[in-house]
Amino acid sequence: MDRLKQLETFTAVVSRGSLTAAALAEGVAPAVIGRRLDALEERLGVKLLVRTTRKLTLTHEGSAFLENCTRVLADLASAEASVSAGGVKASGHVRITAPGGFGRRHVAPLLPRFLALHPEVSLSLNLSDRIIDMVNEGYDCAVRVGDMPDSSLISVRLADNRRRCVASPAYLARAGTPQQPLDLMRHECLTLSSEASQSRGWAFLVDGAVQYLRPPGRLDCSDGQVLHAWCVQGLGVAWRSTWEVEADLRAGRLVSVLDDHAAPPNGIYAVLPHVRHLPLRVRLWVDFLKHSYSAPGYWSAG
Repeated sequence: MDRLKQLETFTAVVSRGSLTAAALAEGVAPAVIGRRLDALEERLGVKLLVRTTRKLTLTHEGSAFLENCTRVLADLASAEASVSAGGVKASGHVRITAPGGFGRRHVAPLLPRFLALHPEVSLSLNLSDRIIDMVNEGYDCAVRVGDMPDSSLISVRLADNRRRCVASPAYLARAGTPQQPLDLMRHECLTLSSEASQSRGWAFLVDGAVQYLRPPGRLDCSDGQVLHAWCVQGLGVAWRSTWEVEADLRAGRLVSVLDDHAAPPNGIYAVLPHVRHLPLRVRLWVDFLKHSYSAPGYWSAG
C-alpha cells in the first residue's frame, strides 16, 4: 500500500506542478508529500525530480518512470471500475479537444456512436490546432497527434501515426523527385506556420538516426487541411500523416517520396489532466477511442 501511495503522490506532484498543490488536493501537509517522494527515490535509488523553490523538473529517469506509473495506475483504475461500477451507468458531460483535420475525420464521426452507447452522457468537441491548456480551460480529454513533449499530462497511446513526404505528379514532373532529405532544400515545401505545434520540423531517418529538417517554402499555413489541398494542386511537397493522404495516394493524386528515409511512427494519444479518480464517462470515452482505432481495417477504410 505504501508503494502505491508513493506512485500516486509522484504522479500527482508532476500533474499539479508542485508539492503544495498536490498536498492541498489530498488534504495533507506538503511535508508529507515530500517525505513520500524522498522514500520513493531512496527505494528506487534514482533521482526522479529536481526540486527548487520555483519549479519541479523531471529527470530522464523520472520521465520514463512517470510513463510507467501512469499506465499502472490507469490499469488499476480500470480494473477497479470494471468490478465496482457494476450496473452503474456513465453520466455527465465530457469536454474534448482535438486537432482540426484529425478531429473532423477521426473524432467527430465517433461521437454519435459513443452517445448511442451511453445515453446519459453529453459531449462537447473543440477542434483547434493550437495546444490547449487542458487544466485552465477545463477539458477532460485531448486527442493529440505526434510527439508528447509535455510530461506533466497523462497520455494514453491510441494508435501509431506515420508521416510521409508527398507531392502531386505534376509538381514532381516540373521540379524533379527528391532522393535525399536534403534535396528538399531546393524544393517548394508546404509547411506549418510558426503558430502550429510542429516545432522541430520534418523528421527523417538518416544513417539509422532520426534527424529533423526545416525545409524552405513560400507558402505556409497553420491548417494542415489547407496544406493538403495545396499539395494536391501541385504547389509543392508536404509532410503529412498517412491517414490524411492515403486516399490520394491510392487514386494517384499524390505520390509518396523519400520513403527509404521515413522516420518511425509517432503516436496518436488521448491526453488527460490527471488519472486519479478519473470519471467513468472519461475512462469509457478513452477506451472507446482505443477500441475504435484498433478495429481491423479502420485506418484503411478511413
